[in-house]
Amino acid sequence: MPHAALFDVDGTLADTNHLHVTCWWEAFRQAGHRVAMRDIHQAIGLGSGDLITHLLGADVDEEEVERIGAAHKTLYATYFDRLTAFEGAGDLLRALAGRGRRIVLATSASGGELDALRAAVDADDVIAGTASSDDVSEGKPAPEPVENALDIAGCSAAEAVFVGDSVWDMRAATRAGVPAVAVLSGGISRSDLEEAGAVAVYQDVADLLARLDSSPFARTE
Repeated sequence: MPHAALFDVDGTLADTNHLHVTCWWEAFRQAGHRVAMRDIHQAIGLGSGDLITHLLGADVDEEEVERIGAAHKTLYATYFDRLTAFEGAGDLLRALAGRGRRIVLATSASGGELDALRAAVDADDVIAGTASSDDVSEGKPAPEPVENALDIAGCSAAEAVFVGDSVWDMRAATRAGVPAVAVLSGGISRSDLEEAGAVAVYQDVADLLARLDSSPFARTE
């Protein structure tokens, strides 16, 4: 059975979390809501609708959710041509592919946003597929995005490792039975990531690449 390397994208492979925070802050402001940037940052990694209800409460009107989500999407789209990958992102994916890992992205991004992120990472030659928000009924921290990525990779949880930057990533992977590796590049603390299930924590993808031979990837080969 093949082995897989499953990756979140925002905050993990691409340096986008703070752009998202700014765009969500403005989208909430336009809708008349004052939401602290710190709270928004902690919610990054949730799907659009889940993020809004997480921050405003479950009783928020559905039309309001759609309006705020649309505003964020419009604001964030202005950055598509300037999105940047973290140093070593593409190199890490190629190194893992060279070791026989099937690379699958598991992200809440979709459509033009996902296209822009993949262009920034610039490793389409080794990416076997993407489990996007369009493919699941429940986003992270539900296990479905990770389970869908496993299906795309054609492997079991025991043959995979997931890499992400948020507590939602760690919880989703853990619930799917996949070892969860965290990077600190998304701005979430080591303690929060470990509490959410991270089995190893690295500064960023370049740090993970440098220590690949002692990482959970080496232990599951």
